[in-house]
Amino acid sequence: MITALYADDSGEIFDAPGFAGLGRSGAVQVLLREEDLIPLPESADLMFLPDRLAMGEKDGEIMPITGRAVAAILPAGYTRIYMPAYHRTEGATQLPLYGYAAVVLYKEALYVAAVYTDENMKWDPVHYNTHELKKLVNRTRKELKGNRIVEQVGNCSLKWHCCTAQNLFYRRWEAGIPTSPTCNANCFGCISLQPAECCPSPQSRISFSPTPEEIAAVGIYHLETAPEAIISFGQGCEGEPSLAADAIAAGMKLIRRQTDRGQININTNAGYTEGIKKIVDAGLDTMRVSIISGLESSYQAYYRGSYDLAAVKASIKYAKKKGVYISLNMLYFPGLNDREEELAGWQAFLREAPVDMIQVRNLNIDPDAFLEIMPEAQGKAVGTREFLRRLQQAFPALVIGSFSHYIEN
Repeated sequence: MITALYADDSGEIFDAPGFAGLGRSGAVQVLLREEDLIPLPESADLMFLPDRLAMGEKDGEIMPITGRAVAAILPAGYTRIYMPAYHRTEGATQLPLYGYAAVVLYKEALYVAAVYTDENMKWDPVHYNTHELKKLVNRTRKELKGNRIVEQVGNCSLKWHCCTAQNLFYRRWEAGIPTSPTCNANCFGCISLQPAECCPSPQSRISFSPTPEEIAAVGIYHLETAPEAIISFGQGCEGEPSLAADAIAAGMKLIRRQTDRGQININTNAGYTEGIKKIVDAGLDTMRVSIISGLESSYQAYYRGSYDLAAVKASIKYAKKKGVYISLNMLYFPGLNDREEELAGWQAFLREAPVDMIQVRNLNIDPDAFLEIMPEAQGKAVGTREFLRRLQQAFPALVIGSFSHYIEN
């Protein structure tokens, strides 16, 4: 039997014998099946959900369990199929920004409703937050003395535990270079800036505009020393990097005058096409576009941008024409992206603005708060596995995964 879990007031987790485990797609609660489950990854975290009762099915009836709902927080590379089922109590506070997944007891072990979408050991948590990190941060601070970007990502590494920031100090792989304190969107689930009355952001946004020289110094430092080196603009601790296009483009040109090693990437909403064009023309190698829907109504409900989806498509088409490798960072929410009308929207989007890869990422959000702002469903949800299968079937050359990969020239 797939058995529901609950937590007591101290956070200790128990199984609920006789209660079948449930999951949630959108607002719909469903019985979990064996094919929905995989063993809970070792690097996953468990947490209980405040002000929310666990749910289970007993004698054919779905009912609350006396105890708090439990969720799994998955490492990157795993895509949740279902969210936790729960009963929200009156006056419940909004949940913090995490990607909550359904977790149950099965075969005397913990299982989660998810699929494994990408393998990339570079992002295994074992490689980060090591005991020597503080010493490595101080080393780089001395070597690039006075560089405000180094100070920013040093703080991100030690306080917010950002893996992309830490790679600069470990001298490896993909390292972030935050540049923009402003944004042209007002994302409902922004991880660097939230209204005071909402859930707290998990990190603080950069408060200054780096110079081209500061950008170049960090870029050269990383590209010349790191294996499979990537520098990325557009981090969790900043706004939209294309709004800093002049500084980024000038910094990129300074970098490429000194080294042709590694890759230059931008993580962007791609809504400011003129800025994207400047950065592409300065020698961009790869671009990852954050997106939640191929439909204008759903897109704007979440991003609330000063631009439209047509601008995103225009940026993608321009970059693709210039030879940039393009990924979509698909913010995934079971019961939204996989709706029948959304699937049709994704297919139309990809036909008009072809990309090389889709990176499926669990959307960090309170499920109820998210559904309140999104358009109501017009059709059924086909399910995560079927959604991904149909995308792959329609676009056989499309790579579907979870991570940015080093692209060999």
